[in-house]
Amino acid sequence: MKIEVNSVDKNFGKKKAVTAVDLSVAEGTIHGLLGSNGAGKTTLMKVMSGIYKADSGQVNYDGRHVYENPDVKSDVIFMHDIPFFFKGVTLKKMAKFYKAMYKNWSDERFTQLSEHFGIEPGRQLNQLSKGMKRQAAFILAFSARPKVMLLDEPFDGLDPIMRKQIKNILMQDIANHGMTVVASSHNLREMEDLCDAVSIMHGGRILFHKELSDIRGTHCKLQIAFRELPKEQFFTDLNVVHQHVKGRIITCIVKGDISNLEEKVTKYNPLMYDILPLTLEEIFTYEMGELGYEISNIIVE
Repeated sequence: MKIEVNSVDKNFGKKKAVTAVDLSVAEGTIHGLLGSNGAGKTTLMKVMSGIYKADSGQVNYDGRHVYENPDVKSDVIFMHDIPFFFKGVTLKKMAKFYKAMYKNWSDERFTQLSEHFGIEPGRQLNQLSKGMKRQAAFILAFSARPKVMLLDEPFDGLDPIMRKQIKNILMQDIANHGMTVVASSHNLREMEDLCDAVSIMHGGRILFHKELSDIRGTHCKLQIAFRELPKEQFFTDLNVVHQHVKGRIITCIVKGDISNLEEKVTKYNPLMYDILPLTLEEIFTYEMGELGYEISNIIVE
């Protein structure tokens, strides 16, 4: 399902939690919603899931409103950063509740995933550790076979092996069933190899929104050595947005059309050079700097 968020505002009294948010997420993709705690990510996702009603604007799934629309909600699962289960309930009883709520529920998948993650269906969920509660929440979510998953800090409390397993199942459902995923996080490294596109949220607003393929096609790091340091024209010609000089070695961040970068570099007869990809953290450091923000104030590792 394609997600369209159009001019959404959400306030709590005088506090503006989400302001004028526009967001489009293509079907069958993973979108990363990045920002520090308090940026408005969770509130936005609750509006997107239909838990909260937007004060203005709307959220559509394939053109249909989500708020107070059970038919749409049965295809959308929101997983809170702190998994919630009814008091004293077992995984099996929680599965019965999910089966009544989600039309695509699969008993077969529930059994397979319960065995895979090693959680007894008859065990009380509130007695489990934080990591196992998270696993139980994923078992229920994956068994519901939603068309959209909204995940709030989804990997918090999971060890590296379990994170990898969860990510593998996510990717399988996206590839095989066209599931759409929006995942919020304050961890850039977590999202770097997972997302197709990312947005940065701060103060209730989206400051930055781009496809990762577009970002990586317009940014790179250049490490280059000269017999004599080049004149300023070198940096202008290559569209260098940041540079660090140590001896005769220059490290540059280049932004713009990098398709012919190698040709431009060789004109200056360097002793050696290396063109390297940037991490998301490095990209956002310079992108946010141009907007007047310190990335350390927006993203917390």
